[in-house]
Amino acid sequence: MTASELKQATAELDEEFIADTFVEPTPRQRAQDRRARRKAGRPRIGQGAQTISVTIEKGLLAKADRLARKLNVQRAKLIARGLQAIVDREITLPT
Repeated sequence: MTASELKQATAELDEEFIADTFVEPTPRQRAQDRRARRKAGRPRIGQGAQTISVTIEKGLLAKADRLARKLNVQRAKLIARGLQAIVDREITLPT
């Protein structure tokens, strides 16, 4: 880019009060902006998720990690599936 081309390309940046030329965004543009600014994260499942701290024996954790890799799921998902299976079984057992 030559010096004259650069000057022509950046001429509008030399103007004062360029913000006065801006227009109010349309509702569609505002919605698009809100979606773009929204914090990315995991999709909400059920009532949402909560981070907890749990201590697990190292050997059991290693086995769980191997199984999670084999099943191609995240560790948290594997643990949640196991916990859900136990809760479902306990709820359906007659007392």
